Amino acid sequence: MIDYPSLLALATVVREGSFDKAARTLHVTPSAVSQRIRALEERLGCSLVVRGQPCEATETGRRLCQHLDRVRLLEHELQAQMPTQTSVLEASVPTRVSLPVAVNADSLATWFMPAMADFAPDAAVLLQIAVDDEHHTAQWLRSGQVLAAVTATAAPAAGCNSQPLGALRYVAAASPAFMARYFPEGVDAASLATAPSLMFNAKDELQQRWVMRHGGPLPSPAQRGGLQLPRHILPSSQAFVAAALGGIGWGLHPEMLVREHLARGDLVALKPDSALEVPLYWQQARMASSLLADLTQSVFKAARAGLVA
Repeated sequence: MIDYPSLLALATVVREGSFDKAARTLHVTPSAVSQRIRALEERLGCSLVVRGQPCEATETGRRLCQHLDRVRLLEHELQAQMPTQTSVLEASVPTRVSLPVAVNADSLATWFMPAMADFAPDAAVLLQIAVDDEHHTAQWLRSGQVLAAVTATAAPAAGCNSQPLGALRYVAAASPAFMARYFPEGVDAASLATAPSLMFNAKDELQQRWVMRHGGPLPSPAQRGGLQLPRHILPSSQAFVAAALGGIGWGLHPEMLVREHLARGDLVALKPDSALEVPLYWQQARMASSLLADLTQSVFKAARAGLVA
């Protein structure tokens, strides 16, 4: 039988990224967390977590973390249906159960928030949202850190279902003053090579993809290794819009965020009819959970209203 206090310690270390943070979350000492995980590793005869910055679960550790998330959710639902019964995890797991989900930042800033608003008020769980690039959120599923994710990856992670949501449409835009300064003769590879762009983080490839598609003939350095755009790093969807309005740089913005600015002329599309659409998918753990099914229903309702079919 699995020792759930030890399994909870493992899952908390993986989710928080360190033994110290896990200890604060569990209200115990880091030594106690380490002892619980060591005892579980000795009992199972294998390593469960790779100590580092951050700490990461091994393959077996990931499976155990996924198991704990599923058990916590199912136990919570069962206890709601049978309130006189005591949960077997009540002594080892906090009573407020979380539903961990990974979402890309632009979805969170646009269409996904209505899904949360539709689901959360009447749900008996707390949403725990992790933010990452849409091409990397599936990794959160594979690592066992979340039970569902909005991702750009169609192929389902092991033990998960994958369903198309629609596409998030992006527009390459900048302020009129920025356009006049950097693109007086039009937008081409040469001018894009000198115009500061906006990038969310090192994983963000949207601007590069747009340039490869709409930037025109590339200069020889780009032919050798890809055009290196000068860029500002701004890890916020709203900051992207503010930076573009302030003439700091050009970038790919979710059309939903800049539609009014484009209509007023505060922002200008770099090229007409050059929108970039990123298909998104909803991947979720394959388990019989009414709460996960309810969240899925809210997600698809919001996707139908906010994404391109």
